Amino acid sequence: MNTNQFGKKGWTPDRIEKLYGKTYVITGTTSGTGFEAAKILLSKGARVVMLNRNPKKAENTIAMLKQEMGNDIDVINLQMDLSMQVSVKKAAAEVLKTVSQIDALICNAAIAQVPKQTLTIDGWESQMGTNYFGNWTLQALLFPLIEKSKGRIVTVGSMGYDMGIKTIKFEDLNWDKDYTPNNAYSQSKLAQIMSMYELQDRLKAAEKTEVKAYACHPGSSRTNLINTSGSFMMKFIFNLMKLSPLTQSAEKGAYPQLMCATEPNLDQSGFYGPTGRSNWVGPVGAHKIEPHAKDKAVAKRLWKISEKETGVKWNI
Repeated sequence: MNTNQFGKKGWTPDRIEKLYGKTYVITGTTSGTGFEAAKILLSKGARVVMLNRNPKKAENTIAMLKQEMGNDIDVINLQMDLSMQVSVKKAAAEVLKTVSQIDALICNAAIAQVPKQTLTIDGWESQMGTNYFGNWTLQALLFPLIEKSKGRIVTVGSMGYDMGIKTIKFEDLNWDKDYTPNNAYSQSKLAQIMSMYELQDRLKAAEKTEVKAYACHPGSSRTNLINTSGSFMMKFIFNLMKLSPLTQSAEKGAYPQLMCATEPNLDQSGFYGPTGRSNWVGPVGAHKIEPHAKDKAVAKRLWKISEKETGVKWNI
């Protein structure tokens, strides 16, 4: 393993300079890594725009942050349900009306391990529809402002990309046949990561290298993700795992996305997360990504299908 460029302790948020005048848009901040990332960005003086599905939970989150950090933190929530294209489009329009710059869009929200095949209102398998198509549309619609801001797009993937069938099941994207919670989740996470590396290539080809795109993952963090959508057995196993040394705090799970959003001159070709055991825990830095995540032919085909399915094209 190559040595961590950030030293033995890996990347930590004390590397973040003050962020006054900077704006970060972040999805899924009412708990877990998204909450911790928002809190750290606010502590450095940034403006944070949260995108969350549940306005009541978001309101409570903001109240909690203000109680802890003072009333003058600059934070707002805009309602967005990532699983519904109409909601994503509406939220993107609101963001563009509300802020004049985006230094980084952090796509943190996701659903995982949905026990039975479920379709979104737009007709996609729910994990693909939420984790992948939802983010695709959000990123594409906010791209012009991110470009104007010379900003970044940060996708929070998962080591799940390396489980399941390790490719995109183009002939049956919705898993009408052989649905399993893990295969469908893995495919959605692989698609998310893959689209970042494909985006990098497209930005390079268009000579728009001032926009950066990053893929990272939180490792194995003690968050609510499985508790919100997984089956009883998954929850049981996961909650046992939370007690083991193979998991880390949600705050530590937020480090990779914070690094990708703020660290100057970070190499885009890397995949960022914990570098310890199985990449579940340990110092944060770049680590190996399996070649199937950078399969050019699959990535190009996925991009095309994404444009067709969502009817949304990137203006690159």
